[in-house]
Amino acid sequence: MGYQQGLSGLAASSNDLDVIGNNIANANTVGFKQSQAQFADVYANTIATSVNDQIGIGTQLANVQQNFSQGTITTTGQALNVAINGTGFFQMSNNGSLTYSRNGVFQLDKNGFITNAQGLKLMGYTASAGGVVNTAQTVPIQVPTTNIPPVTTQNIVAQMNLNAQDTVPTVAPFSATNNLTYNYQTSIQVFDSLGGSQQVNMYFAKAGANQWNVYAGTSTGTINQVGQVNFSTSGALVAPTTPMPAPVPPSTTPQTTSPSTGELTFTIPNTDGSATPQSITLNLNGSTQFGSKDGVTNLTQDGFASGQLTNFSIGADGTLTGNYSNGQSQALGQIVLANFNNPNGLQDLGGNEYQQTAASGVPQISAPGSTNHGTLTGGAVEQSNVDLTSQLVNLITAQRNYQANAQTIKTQQTVDQTLINL
Repeated sequence: MGYQQGLSGLAASSNDLDVIGNNIANANTVGFKQSQAQFADVYANTIATSVNDQIGIGTQLANVQQNFSQGTITTTGQALNVAINGTGFFQMSNNGSLTYSRNGVFQLDKNGFITNAQGLKLMGYTASAGGVVNTAQTVPIQVPTTNIPPVTTQNIVAQMNLNAQDTVPTVAPFSATNNLTYNYQTSIQVFDSLGGSQQVNMYFAKAGANQWNVYAGTSTGTINQVGQVNFSTSGALVAPTTPMPAPVPPSTTPQTTSPSTGELTFTIPNTDGSATPQSITLNLNGSTQFGSKDGVTNLTQDGFASGQLTNFSIGADGTLTGNYSNGQSQALGQIVLANFNNPNGLQDLGGNEYQQTAASGVPQISAPGSTNHGTLTGGAVEQSNVDLTSQLVNLITAQRNYQANAQTIKTQQTVDQTLINL
């Protein structure tokens, strides 16, 4: 009888319409992956039936296969929007139960954890207070709200040119308030162990051919000679010499000179409760003495004040980098990705979440960009991979199939009525 075949065809076409309708409904769902209904024919099995005389009794839904091809990546400008470019899934924690998703729309909860719309926490590697990522295990990523601690200035790097045609100052005793006692002056802000800042002034006075005396100290304190630098006849820096000890106030530490070429060590006092005296190395390597204008080409120091977190960004390797008000940046953690040998074996839980099954295999956890894992794009999302044009064509085809199967039942009904009327 054709009823069974027709009914199975109606059921199959209805399932096909459901799958297509679900694809169309999720055309704008971030991270959604379209599906396709797969069907199999059905045969009645009897021992007496000849192989050549088998007639099928309809069709059945074999499985619904998802297409995990890449969706279009769209920039949103939101710091916690993340798109996966390539293979992999975000690992999410639901009170310890792990799920997986391609939806990268995240936000911070009240405790600083990165979560999705359902409140599930994004998993990854944590980072120490110094910004070192620990890859030992995955944990829910929490953005710290504490200030980054200050770092004491230990080194000043100053690269400059001292004019070879400058003359020895006519006034012999050095005075920071008398520009006739030196040829060139520059300054830089330094930081102590509490993040307090003060200005260090540096003075350069020509002592003779290819010889310069160097003076340094705070803008509010005593300026002392910290050493002497020598240049070759070609204008390159050579090993410094140690000056005669200069008289210093009892409250300060005598200045010293290191033996390294171009490195002079001195101390400055601090009065805000930080460690004092503060030792600083002035590195003049790379400086020159040419017959051109005095001037600095590079002036940096390695300390900074305490800073508050102002914003953060996510790199291609999943590193969450915090940017602070003091101009510093530091790793806060790292997002991981999970790969599966058979993504179609994952169980779809809805809400853009999948669950591991025996068919999917175990998750392969790694940092984005490593082995066969995709990379991340911060400030962007992966759109649905649904192709509306093909889905609308499939919709018409499924509708025709439904009508054809209904016609099978109608024809069988006509045949039955003919037999009854005999």
